[in-house]
Formats: sequence, structure tokens, C-alpha cells
Amino acid sequence: MPEMRFAVRWPDGAETSHYSPSLVMHDFLVTGGRYPVQEFVSRTTEALEAASARVREKYGFACTSAMASQESITANAAGYRDGEVTVLSMEPPLPGGAA
Repeated sequence: MPEMRFAVRWPDGAETSHYSPSLVMHDFLVTGGRYPVQEFVSRTTEALEAASARVREKYGFACTSAMASQESITANAAGYRDGEVTVLSMEPPLPGGAA
């Protein structure tokens, strides 16, 4: 199962990097995309839950690293009342150059 990292910039300019155990993140975010903070949290929550479910299906247990990423994102987001989160990078990109 391919894993990935994605980096984002928060409304105050802080940058963070997060882990996903699958490329499913590409279904929810795009590099260069800008999302209101709460929408970003919603999208990443759904994506990381899907990624963890894929790990559970394949290996019989949830991905604690995906959940740690989600906890980190939620904690960061709590510091912002508004503003946008910018997706700086998503590595690796989808095969074939899509997204």
C-alpha cells in the first residue's frame, strides 16, 4: 500500500507536514488548493479515516499514524477562527501525473 506525506501552510504562515498510509488524500485535496480551515479539517478527516480503513482491510488493524496526523491537524485548526489552509505538496503524486 503506497504511503504519502502532504505539507500545508496555515493562515498564519506556519507550515506542517502530515502522513497518510495511502494515496487516497489525492481524492480530497489538490496541491496548490486553498481550503477554509474547517473545510480542510473535514476533508482530511474523511480522507484519513478512509486511509485507515484501507489499512484495517488489508492488515486487520487501523493505522495509528493516520489518526495521529488527524489529531495534529485538528489541534492546529483549533487555533484559527477563519482563514485558509494551502496545500503545498503531496508526495508522491498520483501515477501518470494526474492531480
